[in-house]
Amino acid sequence: MARYAVLMVCTGNICRSPTADGVLRQLVRDAGLAGEIEVDSVGTHDYHVGEAPDRRAQSHAKRRGYDLSTLRAREVSAADYRHFDLILAMDEGHLSILQRRCPAELRHKIHLFLEFASAHAEREVPDPYYGGPEGFEHVLDLVEDGCAGVLQHAREQLAR
Repeated sequence: MARYAVLMVCTGNICRSPTADGVLRQLVRDAGLAGEIEVDSVGTHDYHVGEAPDRRAQSHAKRRGYDLSTLRAREVSAADYRHFDLILAMDEGHLSILQRRCPAELRHKIHLFLEFASAHAEREVPDPYYGGPEGFEHVLDLVEDGCAGVLQHAREQLAR
């Protein structure tokens, strides 16, 4: 069983959070830590429960070597706040929703995803859903940066 669990969160769990999920899963596998670090993603809303990630998100991710095809959208549950060690919101809106729904004693687990990025100054991962291909590429740039930082953080937590 994994010793450190990371949850990525966006609105419907079809663009940003599954992209971050897929990228971090690949980084974890490449680092030989698949048995140590668990990765999952959810949405703050139930709009797309059971659906695969957006085809554009999958296509852009695949071009960079990430497979999102097996992921399916789900909505964040009360159990997630207890189970996951680190809960990462893609934007301030998600952060606010998560903090409101989370028991007070567990709110320390919730952060903005890009707090872990080192090469980008943005605080939020923008929603690419209504834009063009450049939006999905920008999301991947941000996600790759943030996931590198999340992996480093998880390694540090495992070493404790």
